Amino acid sequence: MSKQITIGPFHPELEESVYFKLEADENRVVTKVNVINGFIHRGMESLVTKKNFMQNLILTERVCSLCSNNHPFTYVLAAEKIAGVQIPLRAEALRVVADEVKRTASDLFNLSMLTHLAHEHDLMKDTLNTRELMQDLKESIWGNRMDMSVNQLTGVKYDLNDETVKTILDTATKVEERVLKLREDYNNSTSFKDKTVGVGVLPHKDALEIGVTGPVARGSGINNDVRVKAPYSLYAIRPELQPKVTLFEEGDVFARAMARFGDILEALRILKDVVSNLPDGKTYLEKRPHIPAGEAVVRTEAPRGELIYYLKTDGSQKPVRMRWKVPTFTNWEALKVMILGDKVDNVTMILNSIDPCISCTER
Repeated sequence: MSKQITIGPFHPELEESVYFKLEADENRVVTKVNVINGFIHRGMESLVTKKNFMQNLILTERVCSLCSNNHPFTYVLAAEKIAGVQIPLRAEALRVVADEVKRTASDLFNLSMLTHLAHEHDLMKDTLNTRELMQDLKESIWGNRMDMSVNQLTGVKYDLNDETVKTILDTATKVEERVLKLREDYNNSTSFKDKTVGVGVLPHKDALEIGVTGPVARGSGINNDVRVKAPYSLYAIRPELQPKVTLFEEGDVFARAMARFGDILEALRILKDVVSNLPDGKTYLEKRPHIPAGEAVVRTEAPRGELIYYLKTDGSQKPVRMRWKVPTFTNWEALKVMILGDKVDNVTMILNSIDPCISCTER
């Protein structure tokens, strides 16, 4: 006889508000899944049409804190595409520096939450302590540990000197050493693997049909990293910066965690390469461009996967329409496959493994 079980929308093990309506058999194996969202709607797609292009830099950064750099980054790429603007090469490099710092910190946070749910508190502590190095780096260079306010139309708002470059290189080296040790610890932890291996499996075929992205896709053997498949910014100018993507075929919670470790190590490699070879020049164009009437679609690779921005303008100082498709929008459809047939006790662990951003998705 099946039993109905609900989790959320507010629950101690959920990072954000989401509601699971489940049916399970007598062994607490899930036989039916319904995921209900809509608790964090903020009307942001309407708000952007009420503000000018400069004000929307602030608004887009507040879509989500963990990928707060990716939203304004993608937004300015769309606006610059419509305006036909080519920004200085140094500005392109500095955008990538900030983005890879943010990617590293974001992925480490997800891994720490995963170990928290697995009750592996030593691993959680070590992961968060490693992330703190990146948080301190963000604060020392951009003055903030979360919203960094890096991007502006035609460039960036910051620059690096020899001292800050050295700080980034030293921090990246320390973090890389710790991440390699962490990956080894995750692999050697029998109790952690007992709670993640074979849990929340997303087969390759289902991953393709649903169209998952980011580490969720890479954990099921799919390489659709936008930096490789549709390079943008400095990734298009310097192809050697494109990441060497780590793929796993198992499609379980553990595989998605290991895919994130691969992303982190590549982010650190890219970061060290870019700051060691910063081009000379300006960090922005002094003349602010007029944004003419037009439309643009831009794709970037956020920590969770593909982020798409659509921007429509009419020649005025405000967008006519702006819409974005975030990684979680696609990835949480895969939860219906991952959770079905698994234990009720594993539901929050499986949810965390897609690194959900409900704020991004509902806006």
